Amino acid sequence: MRTTAARTPRSALLTAVLAAVVTVGAIAAVFLLRPRPEVPTGAAEPAAAPVPPALTCGGGPCRELAAATVGGTPVVLLTDATGGSARLRVGPEPGTVFELSIAQLGVRLDQNSLRCVDGAAPACLVRGDAGDNGTTAYGELLVGTGGVWRDPGKPYYADAGTLSLYDVTADGRPDVIVVRHDCSAALAGTPKCAAAPVLAEVYDLAGRSVGCTRRVTSPSDLRGWPDIRLARTDLRACPS
Repeated sequence: MRTTAARTPRSALLTAVLAAVVTVGAIAAVFLLRPRPEVPTGAAEPAAAPVPPALTCGGGPCRELAAATVGGTPVVLLTDATGGSARLRVGPEPGTVFELSIAQLGVRLDQNSLRCVDGAAPACLVRGDAGDNGTTAYGELLVGTGGVWRDPGKPYYADAGTLSLYDVTADGRPDVIVVRHDCSAALAGTPKCAAAPVLAEVYDLAGRSVGCTRRVTSPSDLRGWPDIRLARTDLRACPS
């Protein structure tokens, strides 16, 4: 006796195929129609950083004349083409920019005009020779305290041509050393004063006189000349 296997009706098979097709299509539609996260406007390209305006000196572009680093802070001396206008930039660009008043006094600034010394209160001295014979000099001091730099606004004048910056008092703060002729104010600028003995007077960062050296015949007689380096034991009361 032959046994015949049961066959699935064609209508049932067609129904199953159609159900599978509909299920796959529904899944695809859900995937395609799901909400996508919005991209913020401008996120594809970062905004360009603002460009700081170019510094000008005396109506023209500044040029870098000298540079130093003090306490990790860059310091740059900038001048115009003739040196009649000068600025000091402290810190990375754009930094803090100071207009230097000594440039208006007819001083000649060069690559050796910037001197910086680190310490508890770092300081930078900008100096330049004045006059044709180079026997007079002016200097301008800038001091950093607590990360903030300032210009005390007091120019230093040395009629013996030497200005320097050194920690004379060994207190961790540089001092300004001014070499001048020992003559009265009434004789200042006269040939008699120019022939007088010289001495070095030391000022602290606040501009107060700390003391003077003994009188010598020439600035070259002072310790460390031309970059004079004095010690506290070299000082005494300044002549009145």
